[in-house]
Amino acid sequence: MSPVGLYCLLFISVLVCYWVPAGCYANGKVTKVCGSMEPHHSVPGQTAHSPYSLETNSIKFSPGDQIKVTLFGTSYFEGFLLQARDAANKSLVSTVGTFTLTNLNKTQLLTCNKHQGSAVSHTSDARQTEVVVIWNAPTYAPRQVQFFVTVVKHYNLFWVKLPGPVISQDGVTPHPPQWDTTPPPVQPTTTASILPGLFTSEGCGQSKSCLLDPPGCDPKDPHCFFLSMTTEGPDKTSMIFELSGPAEGYIAFALSWDKWMGNDDVYMCVKDGDRVLVSAAFVSGRTHPEDQSESVLSSVSWRLADGYIQCRLSRPVKLTNQKRALYDLDKDYFLFLANGHAQYGKVWKHSQQPLISSHRKHITGPPEILRGSRAPIIMKMHGVLMLLAWMLTGSVGTFIASFYKPDWPNQTVFGQKIWFQVHRGLMILTVTLTGVAFCLPYFYRKGWSKHAGVHPYLGCCVLTLSLTQPVMAAIRPSSDSHRYIFNWGHWGVGSVTEIIAVAAMFLGMRQSSLLLPQPWATHVLIGYVTWLTLFRFLLLMHRHIYIKKSALGPDDKQAILSDPSEHGCWGSFIKSLILAALALGNSGLLMALLSSIAEI
Repeated sequence: MSPVGLYCLLFISVLVCYWVPAGCYANGKVTKVCGSMEPHHSVPGQTAHSPYSLETNSIKFSPGDQIKVTLFGTSYFEGFLLQARDAANKSLVSTVGTFTLTNLNKTQLLTCNKHQGSAVSHTSDARQTEVVVIWNAPTYAPRQVQFFVTVVKHYNLFWVKLPGPVISQDGVTPHPPQWDTTPPPVQPTTTASILPGLFTSEGCGQSKSCLLDPPGCDPKDPHCFFLSMTTEGPDKTSMIFELSGPAEGYIAFALSWDKWMGNDDVYMCVKDGDRVLVSAAFVSGRTHPEDQSESVLSSVSWRLADGYIQCRLSRPVKLTNQKRALYDLDKDYFLFLANGHAQYGKVWKHSQQPLISSHRKHITGPPEILRGSRAPIIMKMHGVLMLLAWMLTGSVGTFIASFYKPDWPNQTVFGQKIWFQVHRGLMILTVTLTGVAFCLPYFYRKGWSKHAGVHPYLGCCVLTLSLTQPVMAAIRPSSDSHRYIFNWGHWGVGSVTEIIAVAAMFLGMRQSSLLLPQPWATHVLIGYVTWLTLFRFLLLMHRHIYIKKSALGPDDKQAILSDPSEHGCWGSFIKSLILAALALGNSGLLMALLSSIAEI
């Protein structure tokens, strides 16, 4: 496969699994809510008139009958949960009968209350306007059966347990069903108001503690991430938090005992159309945040304009309700500042690593300006070592082996020609740097990274091929008659390794744990590839000119990587200048990327 084809394949592979929604049931596996039929979407269900209806093809049934049930509406829906229950016993949540599907692609059977096939739901969040299923009447059925359905139009707009038709066994006089018209329980929400004015960084470090990214930015800038905290009242029994950032979806901050996500307090400002939902939640492990807003937040206000989202909230330092999972604020915590996309109030996984304070902060302690980073030190070291290995030592080492064998023919170092000693030293250093850098993400993740896409697999290929090269060199044949086999193999493995390493660098700079500024970083790396291509072209032209001047016949030309002798000090001087320019250019481009890593 050509290098261009390889790059295309890697690019497509990265795009396959890019966005991952956080904590939703798009696959319809909703058996956890069979009883209540209420989605866990952190917003209350609708109590207004529903645009959806249920109908059956009969109002009578006998044991063993099959009844056609149709869900339809005047608008599309993305999800649903359909059940049949005893119409005469509203308190009983057991399902009645089973269902048969008519569309296996869009609907699926669920097991509710250990009753297989007793409910039907969606298989994806693909939009639908009608669902048709068959209900199978059981042998022992109640006298009257009623159908219920929960319909989800989108994440924060749904109707819970809509009552449908009542069907009766033959010989039973139907009577108007005693439908449960009590609206579903509404989750308590915190009353919010519009912010009267913009946030400011004035007073940071003096009257309030602040965490800003980039450091020293102005909260009025939509690209500025800003978090401030200050005590409230003469007795300092509550804290005021101010949060600001880009209005692309949501911004949030968390209080954590360590620098790992999980078991943390989370405070979220989520864009929902032209409003902002402000909430407090607790994250157990890497699950969806569990809402804890009731009686916790107060004085909530927000602003959504000019490309940024801002919200202010207050909460007590100590919580009197011991059932709450939220932490008290009179302790030391790491501060996390995260953002990401949201749709209909649904939070998606953040696309970049959260900004994490450099040290624990005593929340009620003295005001200070906090520093933070979006990349752990160990991951920064991984990036630095890999870039150093493949933008400097590796590339210069391969150039010397490819184009500088005939130079300095009478000069040796420790009994070997200069080009060989320099090439061997640089490549040993490259393999060493690659090996050390390869291990660092494992130490950080404590295992294989499941969300890094193709990048770690490319890293495995680069390390394996890099270790293969010195083994091949150690067993290279001494006989000139077979040396060309080693030359071709050594060159081929080295070229493939360098191509994969460049591809890994392109993907690595987009990893959430070491996300370099885009598209600037990509342009720098494209410049590096262009720079190498230019110098390879210059040296190939130089070789061609000297071959032509020497008027060598085709039988006199040696195999690849074995250049014919190039006489003349002038030619060697030009090549030395080219090598120096190559090393300096590589170093400059490398320093540009290293400086961006330092600023993360």
